[in-house]
Amino acid sequence: MATDRITIFDTTLRDGEQAPGFSLNTGQKIRLARQLEALGVDVMEVGFPVASDDDARAVKLIAGEIRGTVLAALGRCNPTDIELVGELLQSAARPRVHTFIATSDLHLEQKLRLTREECLAAVRCSVTQARKYTDDIEFSAEDATRSDMDFLCQVVDTAIAAGATTINLPDTVGYCVPSEIARFYKTVMARIADADSVVFSAHCHDDLGLAVANSLAAVLAGVRQVECTINGIGERAGNASLEEIVMAMRVRHDLLPYSTGIDTTQLFRSSRLLSELTGEPVQANKAIVGRNAFAHEAGIHQHGMIQDRRTYEIMRPEDVGVESTLVLGKHSGRHAVRRRCEQLGYELCPGELDRVYRAVIVLAERGKPASNDDLAGIVERG
Repeated sequence: MATDRITIFDTTLRDGEQAPGFSLNTGQKIRLARQLEALGVDVMEVGFPVASDDDARAVKLIAGEIRGTVLAALGRCNPTDIELVGELLQSAARPRVHTFIATSDLHLEQKLRLTREECLAAVRCSVTQARKYTDDIEFSAEDATRSDMDFLCQVVDTAIAAGATTINLPDTVGYCVPSEIARFYKTVMARIADADSVVFSAHCHDDLGLAVANSLAAVLAGVRQVECTINGIGERAGNASLEEIVMAMRVRHDLLPYSTGIDTTQLFRSSRLLSELTGEPVQANKAIVGRNAFAHEAGIHQHGMIQDRRTYEIMRPEDVGVESTLVLGKHSGRHAVRRRCEQLGYELCPGELDRVYRAVIVLAERGKPASNDDLAGIVERG
């Protein structure tokens, strides 16, 4: 089975930064942009410049510094936004203008107060205007998955005819389930005459906890760009998690025969930098980059890990830039205690091991897993 290349579109600096509590200043955005370039993202969405002067300044500065990655900035389908985005990206080596408008009747009627005809006109004018700045144009149909299919296809046809090269159809409110999102993309792509001339993109939100599953379902349906964020941050419950999507393709390559340009050894570093900059910790049980993602406390698990890591780890922790850990807690067994003691240079006879093990359990029952210093102190007290 052939391996297709999936474009990783990172929107941590735009959609991710819009989440409450995750605002970054210009200097912090530049630091994160450098790390995202080291991570190997294909496209980096660096801001929504019309939102604030700080956003506009960050877009301009990042455009002048990052050279290897496609840089996108977002603007609504109106002349003022498109002009601002185009001007700010002038110094970018690989600029992309990303423009959007809602296409569901709910959004058109209740939010935008636009008719369908006015929506189509805005799409046509904005994509045409964006082409004055770059040949790389992405169009997004906000709330696409709740839009009328006939009208959505008309919008997509209009965007492609005007010069869009990437078509993003977001599940803006995280409403879909995987089987539904796969059917949705297959239907759209089958009905668009020039579907082969553009890249279709998925942008899934996590309101039902299905953003990653929906993104992978979209890829299986033919999508070749996935929009995601570090740690899955973003509006409300967040976006699809970049690290989970990338590692799912790597670990389950038998079912997901796709490749990306991501240097997975930079995943943990990218996650930790984001946490440092925002002051928002990653939940301990977060897949791939959480504190406990490669931590093992249960004695049975620890014994298996000592014999062969594959018993309880489906990926090598060093492949994402971390090390696995045998936590000496109240569920640990003697095998893990002996292994940790050996790593610290202590060879224990059976009687000594039993004493140390019991002391570790007593400490753990007080709510404190035994650190290396704790363990050394227990051994040396005799």
